[in-house]
Order: sequence, then C-alpha cells, then structure tokens
Amino acid sequence: MSVINLLFQALPNWLKNRYVLTMLFFVLWLLFFDSNTLVSQLRLRRQIHEMKTRQTFYRTEIQKSNAELKELLTNNATLEKFAREHYLMKRPNEDVFIIVEE
Repeated sequence: MSVINLLFQALPNWLKNRYVLTMLFFVLWLLFFDSNTLVSQLRLRRQIHEMKTRQTFYRTEIQKSNAELKELLTNNATLEKFAREHYLMKRPNEDVFIIVEE
C-alpha cells in the first residue's frame, strides 16, 4: 500500500467526512488566507483602541485650551501674563532679561 492510503486509513472516520473537510478548509481559509484574517482583525481592533484613547486625550486637551482661552479673553491680568511669557512683551520703562538654561 502507498503512504497516502496508510495515512488516510489512520484518520478517524469523522475526518473522512467531506462536510467536515469542507468546513475545516473553510475555517482555515478564513483564519489565514482571506483578506479579513484573524490577525488583521486583531490589528484593526488594536488600532481602534489606540484611536479612541487619542480621541479622549485630544478632547480633554481641547477642553483645557478652551478654558485657557476663556480665561485670557475675560481676565486682563492673565492676558498680560501670557503676553509677557510667550511674546516677551514689556511695559514702557522695563527691561527684559532672558535666561537660557543649558
């Protein structure tokens, strides 16, 4: 007898069923060879999770920025502090010293 016949006879009867073989082939095809494989689905789920965490981060940053903007538009002392720190503005009789740390 040939090797293939010996291997075929060694298989259990339920694996010799053509419906089981078809389903097994179909499942293997979906898991490894299809464009929507299990690996790609897991990768896409991970990307969705990362994007949702970024979305929540950016939403909180937008809320902080809106609160700072509202504070700048309503409070003159805060506006002056912002202008002095970011744009190095000064009063008419003032000197500004910039200290650069190495």
